[in-house]
Amino acid sequence: MKKILRCERGSALVYILIAIALLAALTVTFMEPSSQQTSSQSGFKTATAVQSQIDTIRSAIQECVLRYSNGDSSIPNGSSESEEGARQEYPINPDSSYLPASYQSGDRLVKNIRCPGDNAGGSANEHQLIFGGSSGKFMPATPDLFEDWQYYNGNDGVFFWTYTTKTDSFLQSSLEKLDEKFSECEVDVITSGGSATNLDSDGLVSCPANSTCFRVWMIMDSDTAVHADNGTTASCGNAAP
Repeated sequence: MKKILRCERGSALVYILIAIALLAALTVTFMEPSSQQTSSQSGFKTATAVQSQIDTIRSAIQECVLRYSNGDSSIPNGSSESEEGARQEYPINPDSSYLPASYQSGDRLVKNIRCPGDNAGGSANEHQLIFGGSSGKFMPATPDLFEDWQYYNGNDGVFFWTYTTKTDSFLQSSLEKLDEKFSECEVDVITSGGSATNLDSDGLVSCPANSTCFRVWMIMDSDTAVHADNGTTASCGNAAP
């Protein structure tokens, strides 16, 4: 009788150990897809937020260009770095010395760009803000983990960009997938290592060190411009005649 009891106890212990092992295996199995799913959801959320802001910015700029197609012909193209090569029908850099002192933002943030041609009856250089209460257009909050959008209008064309210094794995993959949604040469992804990467041929703007930038081109019309994903602009249909 004692032998039978010992046998039953031994068998029960084996079953308990097997159950524990199975439970551990099931836990690992269910945890891995959950982690991957969370990363996928974060990547999708990031890509959607960036895409939405791109659409908002681009449509606002295009509306300005369409409504005031002549722009501001008084912009002194090439008189200083802040206006050199500027397209006069597109918003000039918000820190441009051409703007009245009270209109200059001291930065290149997209939220501070102004519409040339829209001077509200004032002097030609009194460009009105594209985003704000008077226009009824507002910049949405910058996507999580990214910095404010910045703007460039110069020798290399017209573009705007944002960047992140975070290293979360889903960020890079989400930007690469977002890149694929645009036509060739329309956007590019710039990854900087230990030093900043110039975004224009004159070295006026750059992608900061240890960061990833996502740039959207409005115009690419200079032989000197370089597309990070496709090399020279000749490969983007901008070969010199």
